[in-house]
Amino acid sequence: MVEVSVDIEKCNGCGTCVDVCPVSVFEIKEVEGYEGKKSVVVNQDDCIVCRSCEVQCEQQAITVTE
Repeated sequence: MVEVSVDIEKCNGCGTCVDVCPVSVFEIKEVEGYEGKKSVVVNQDDCIVCRSCEVQCEQQAITVTE
């Protein structure tokens, strides 16, 4: 099973993960307790482990674990 996680503390809400993910695992949303929008995992089961999100995230906020 694949686990995709976003470190909300590191995420700046740039949306790169949304843009590079071929299967729409992420959405940019308001997260309670944080200012501005952040990336959240909404379709983890659809992840194909291409790791594009992990590699492209400039903040190194995304981890994909198999």
